[in-house]
Order: sequence, then structure tokens, then C-alpha cells
Amino acid sequence: MSPRRLFAVIRTRGPRWDGARSMENQDQWRAHATFMDALAADGFVVLVGPLEGTSDVLLVVRAETSDEAAARLADDPWERTDLLRVTRIDPWSLRIGSRRLDG
Repeated sequence: MSPRRLFAVIRTRGPRWDGARSMENQDQWRAHATFMDALAADGFVVLVGPLEGTSDVLLVVRAETSDEAAARLADDPWERTDLLRVTRIDPWSLRIGSRRLDG
């Protein structure tokens, strides 16, 4: 088993995203929020936030491989219904501030 490392994940709004509705009013909001809260509680999701002025969200996750990161996010109700899509997963080497993530 490989050690878990950090990955930067970019997700973007899929074709089912309704731009006229807020995030909290999208279909399956509660199921998505519950799913993401569980990933955070498990230590998989470290940081999440929108990239302002875009349709993208940045996630920092802990996984053994990028395939594991993709597989875990594939179970998100928003991913399954094409409200969100993973567009990029890259290993991330945090240089400054790493102690803040360990505590």
C-alpha cells in the first residue's frame, strides 16, 4: 500500500448545472453536501473552494493515486448526474504551510 499524498483536483460544472439557480438550489444539493461532508470527515478532502470568476472548483484531496481520487469523487451524486465533472487531477507538493494540514 502506497502512502497517501496530496492531489489538486479541478471540477467544473457539467451540462446539467442550472446557471439560473444557486448552488444550494441545484438538484440533489443535500445528497451532494452529505457526500462531501463525509469525504472531509474521512480525511480524504482537505480543502475545497470555487475559483472565482470561473465555473471551476479546486479540491485538495489525500489519496494514494490519482485513480483513487477520481474513483472516490465518481460516487458524488453531482458527478453521477453530470452536474459536476472532474477535469484535472495532479499530484500536489505543498511547500509552505504543510504543518497546518497535519494538525
